[in-house]
Amino acid sequence: MKRRIITAVLTLIATSMLTSAHAADFGKPVTWDRHSLIVDGRRVVPVMGEVHYSRIPAGEWEQEVRKMKEGGVTIIATYVFWNHIEEEEGIFRWDGQRSLRDFLEVCKRQEMPVVLRLGPFCHGEVRNGGIPDWVFQKGCRLREQNAVFMGLAERLYRQIFTQVQGLQWKDGGPVLAAQFDNEYRGRGEYLMALKQTALKVGFDLPFYTRTGWPELRTPVPFGEMLPLYGDYADGFWDKEVSEGCGNYYKAFNFKAFRSSTAIGTDLLGKQEATVSKGDGDYPYFTCELGGGMATAYHRRPYIYPEDTYAMALVKLGSGSNLLGYYMYHGGTNPEGRLHTLNECQTSPGTANNDMPVMTYDFQAPLGEFGQKNPSYYMLRPLHLFMQDYGELLAPMEATFMSPQDLKQGADSTLRWTVRSNGESGFIFINNYERFANLSAKKDVVLEACGVQLPRLTIPAGAMAVLPVNIDGIRYATAQLVARRDGKVYLMPVKGIATTICLQNGKTLRNLKPRGIQKPVCTNIYLLTQDEAERLFLTEEEADRTSSDVAFTKVKAAGPLRTIKKGKAKVAEAPSEEEWQQAAVYRVSPLPADSALLSIDYQGDCARLYATIPTADGQEQKVLVADNFQYGRPFLYGLWRLPKGATALELHILPMQDSAPIYLPREAAFRGTRKEERGTRIVRALSIKH
Repeated sequence: MKRRIITAVLTLIATSMLTSAHAADFGKPVTWDRHSLIVDGRRVVPVMGEVHYSRIPAGEWEQEVRKMKEGGVTIIATYVFWNHIEEEEGIFRWDGQRSLRDFLEVCKRQEMPVVLRLGPFCHGEVRNGGIPDWVFQKGCRLREQNAVFMGLAERLYRQIFTQVQGLQWKDGGPVLAAQFDNEYRGRGEYLMALKQTALKVGFDLPFYTRTGWPELRTPVPFGEMLPLYGDYADGFWDKEVSEGCGNYYKAFNFKAFRSSTAIGTDLLGKQEATVSKGDGDYPYFTCELGGGMATAYHRRPYIYPEDTYAMALVKLGSGSNLLGYYMYHGGTNPEGRLHTLNECQTSPGTANNDMPVMTYDFQAPLGEFGQKNPSYYMLRPLHLFMQDYGELLAPMEATFMSPQDLKQGADSTLRWTVRSNGESGFIFINNYERFANLSAKKDVVLEACGVQLPRLTIPAGAMAVLPVNIDGIRYATAQLVARRDGKVYLMPVKGIATTICLQNGKTLRNLKPRGIQKPVCTNIYLLTQDEAERLFLTEEEADRTSSDVAFTKVKAAGPLRTIKKGKAKVAEAPSEEEWQQAAVYRVSPLPADSALLSIDYQGDCARLYATIPTADGQEQKVLVADNFQYGRPFLYGLWRLPKGATALELHILPMQDSAPIYLPREAAFRGTRKEERGTRIVRALSIKH
């Protein structure tokens, strides 16, 4: 059976990038106080985006870092996974996409500061959280102060420093800070021992960090490490297989509590809403604000762009002065020599979830293959606001205008807060909660700095930052976006008529967007949302193209497998033996190698193999991509095909009605026709990259 699929494609090519407001700051003094980072005497409110260099081919780093910068990211965070560089004891690999130094050189060229998350434990859904298997055979307790483990940690840090030397901030390089271990709940003395080790081997950075969750058993001395927090809209790690489980809904409430009790419950168990003493004297920063979410075999959340945007706006309105997204850019696990490098229930450590072998797309703003997802554009106006108004915003305290302990789905009040210095300020509104379908709020009176806005109806799903006494504007019922070259840019809030009241007493009502060429008055420009999302980002439309993808079904699915629960008491992903029962489709001839292959299929999970002819006339099959069905297409960038590949094989295992997994509503098809056994391809298409 062959199917001919034709698709029209729109390719956007960035011809100029959003320049970082702090691109020339390398090497300049960096300090902090309880409000914010201070770079060369100027307060900044950065956007930090996580990308794992070893999960992206080295040849793509330059363009992907540039895309992050264009998206408004001003700091990159990256894990250094121990088992990516020392999978075999004593054999360190800094080659290819494992070359941290080459990645840092790219960041230097792109003028992008970097925070290194050093481990030794990272997690990141990597096998054993990044700790190599051989370490478990040393007979020592891990992540503790004992001579064996600390000796291994020192050797690791020394190796990492060989990649960093000469590229630290003081050298005019990009390395700004470092994090020690991750999600550690033990004694602060261990974290301090790691810091002392790092200092001994040569690290000398403006500041150091740790994750602010869970609460430490004993503290670290004040000022030694900044605690950074996080929140997610959903979690693959939950053992429940129902929609809306856990307390992720709290991420959509304005609140003073900085941390989350929902992160990593598989590892950390139930967590109380408490923080270590003195953490409130640090600036409020995040390092793991959910830019999306990974899919585990047993739980496959579908994240909406509004989820990420609402969480970011809520954190900013609650007083955060650094938004760090995890992930901002997805990736693909590199090949291991001894094991696959994905987290799985059968590994000796961090064995609570079965993750895909290859994909770590994370539904991030920039996907696994660098594709710009809707959240990439949706977040840009907020990032522009942070860059252009950060110095003013940073010292402003948050005043919470709605209850901070709202229950899940609470819909009786508008969620809003004010950050101000008494004379000017910003009103933050969030009328969105994942799965809650919050209603419109009528006759709402918003007030800040003694200025009262006219009564408003706040539509369902509305999220906005409104200015009060800012840049000649007494108040506006439109989202504040940016100011450049004396021009102020706003965008309407969907469902709210735009009124701009100027400080000279003039009020402009029922304004419509006029674009970037025509101001609504003097220096104030009202843009459509699409224009605001692409402001200062020049993109050209390429010629529309079409392509054919032919595929042939060569094997039907075999008997259904028995889905068991593993040692973590969640459903086990298929074994290699069970994959032999998959339906098989052959894709040949191959589409152009500049294409992003997109496959819609009905089934439980799928794998893509490249077939490569061998010298003896046979074919070698190499796994290049995999997917747990969760409602979005299965993607593969054909420019990453192994050399010599002549065809692709798509293997699909059927979905089962009784499977103990969470499927989101977007993928909740069960009981497909018996003769298809849930293995049919709905459509396959190739999109020019």
